Amino acid sequence: MRTRLGIKIHSFLERRFPERRVFLKSDSDTRFIRLRSETQLFAALGLAALVAWSIVATAIVLMDSIGSGNFREQAKRDQSTYRARLNALSEERDDRAAEALAAQERFNAALLQISVMQSELLASETRRRELETGIEVIQTTLRETMSERETARSALAALEQETAADTASHRRAASAPVQMQFMADALAETAAERDQIEADARSALDERDDLRLELRLMDERNDQIFRQLEEAMEISVEPLDKMFRSAGMPTDRILEQVRRGYSGQGGPLTPLALSTRGEEPSPEELRANKLLQQMDKLNLYRLAAQQAPFSTPVNLNTVRFTSGFGLRRHPITGGRRMHNGVDYAGRHGTDIFATADGVVTFAGWQSGYGKLVTIQHAFGIETKYAHNTNIRVKVGQRVSRGDHIADMGNTGRSTGTHLHYEVRVNGKPVNPLIYIKAARNVF
Repeated sequence: MRTRLGIKIHSFLERRFPERRVFLKSDSDTRFIRLRSETQLFAALGLAALVAWSIVATAIVLMDSIGSGNFREQAKRDQSTYRARLNALSEERDDRAAEALAAQERFNAALLQISVMQSELLASETRRRELETGIEVIQTTLRETMSERETARSALAALEQETAADTASHRRAASAPVQMQFMADALAETAAERDQIEADARSALDERDDLRLELRLMDERNDQIFRQLEEAMEISVEPLDKMFRSAGMPTDRILEQVRRGYSGQGGPLTPLALSTRGEEPSPEELRANKLLQQMDKLNLYRLAAQQAPFSTPVNLNTVRFTSGFGLRRHPITGGRRMHNGVDYAGRHGTDIFATADGVVTFAGWQSGYGKLVTIQHAFGIETKYAHNTNIRVKVGQRVSRGDHIADMGNTGRSTGTHLHYEVRVNGKPVNPLIYIKAARNVF
């Protein structure tokens, strides 16, 4: 069986690859090499394999070259897109900074307007009380004048009756011309006094009407001032309230903590004094006290905002944002680790500012952080400024928002000049951008 199969295979190869002889001739001898069918088959297969390998290798090289070109083009396109995105973010940052500056100017203008309107309101309230006192005096005088007029009329009627009786008796007696003259003079004087009293009463009534008109106009003016103050307070308080709520800070607890900083008076503004005679307060007094409470709330918000990190630690026009809060690939070890703050890269020596009022609790070298500044603020908030090249504050020093506290550097575990900025609440790290973004449309 094997022999027949071998014979068939050999016959098939003979037909496809007939036996060939290659003659090699020299000057003195002639030789030949016989190429059997099997040898020719193996040679053909080897040649085909070589050609196939050459084709595949050439194709791989070409594809790699084309792919590398595509990758380079894609990298260039990605780089161009990234640059365009960075430019757009830079423009958006500039727009937000301009909006924040405009909002700050509107806020200052509103505070100035509130101060002016409060002064006008207090002045108008004083004037209104003076007018009310004047009206009471005029009404008392008018009542006394009308009472005197009635008394004079009664006296005049009595005198007229007495004169009539005396005239009848004088006609009979005709012996008292001096008394008649006296009575006539008394009647004339009484009539003149009555006319004067009536003129004074009319003048008092006219003056009362003028005072009522002036009081009504003053009430309208006060109402307009109240409306403007209420609108200004709503415009001023609402953004601050939204800012604190966006940062996750309970406004009631924050305001109560700031209020306790005063001497038990509820803040720098106190309500208007009400009547001590047991009278119900007027609507204007209630409205004024409500406005003063809102002004007190606005002032407490302003004081609280100074003590929370609602600003950026660097000038955003001179740096770029390089790393956010959360899990990230560690730039040195290469592993994924939690990044407890945000990073801003800039030139060596860039100014670093305090983001809120507080007290410096650490200023020196700390492993990993390099030269570090730590500031303790109100409400259990703490901020950290790391990798500095120079520290400009000392432990125990009280700083205010915007104070220059350090210079940007590359100390500690760092791969380049940058600021590592952290915010911790009761020792727990939180995203600093929560506070920065919350104040974007306020400051």
